[in-house]
Amino acid sequence: MTGTLILVATPIGNLGDLPPRAIAAMQQAQVLLCEDTRRTGNLCRHFGIDTPRLSYHDHNEHERTPEIVARLKAGQTVALVSDAGTPLVNDPGLTLVRAALAENVTVTAIPGPAAPIVALVVSGFPPVPCAFFGFPPPKAKGRLAFAAEVAAWPHTAICFVSPHRGADELAALAAAAGERPAVLARELTKTYETCHRDRLDRLAATLAAAPPKGEWTLVLGPKPASTDIDLTAIVAAALAAAAAGQSLKAACTELAARHAVPWRILYKLALAAGKGA
Repeated sequence: MTGTLILVATPIGNLGDLPPRAIAAMQQAQVLLCEDTRRTGNLCRHFGIDTPRLSYHDHNEHERTPEIVARLKAGQTVALVSDAGTPLVNDPGLTLVRAALAENVTVTAIPGPAAPIVALVVSGFPPVPCAFFGFPPPKAKGRLAFAAEVAAWPHTAICFVSPHRGADELAALAAAAGERPAVLARELTKTYETCHRDRLDRLAATLAAAPPKGEWTLVLGPKPASTDIDLTAIVAAALAAAAAGQSLKAACTELAARHAVPWRILYKLALAAGKGA
């Protein structure tokens, strides 16, 4: 019989959020897969868990996955934990889950904390529908495209703000969706949990002077309802920008974010209009 791969959510701050079922699973597994064995070691010592730990992270998951799958096929129980929060939610694990499922290994999960969900439910914004976009890309060009994609999503949007590029990431997002309401959450579940609530452009301006320390979660409120969108005029503006030398895709990306219209629809309309001109 094959073993079981258990995805175990760990606390994002407050150690009291690790439930007894998760502790039992971590104790009973033959091995714990950890992003950082030292960080998980602190958690294990706190709860008296002495299961052997093995590193499993972005830089070794492809070479380590076959070894883990072999353990699972031999009948072992393997628990995968992230540094904090739910595995696979912007953390390693997808490669292993897919490989395990391909070998008919049982994959199960013990639910628990996830920063995007915690930030969402305290934001006051509609939770359904919503979309989680993860971290912005590290390079400026990628950040701008990321910001345009987030801004084009008309409903509640969630993303992370990195510790080292937070001011630049917020500036890019504010340029694309500055007038939308937003919540910037930090230290979730901890003693000094903080939620800044304001319009996104004002949040970006306030925090630019004192970039936030640590990892933040940004929740962007839905776009305000608008009845005065003139798609014909927006398409004409995209074609004019393209005629002036800008690529049509880039023009549509900027205009879609500015006018809160779906990028794909705008681009298709602009292509059709350009061909018919």
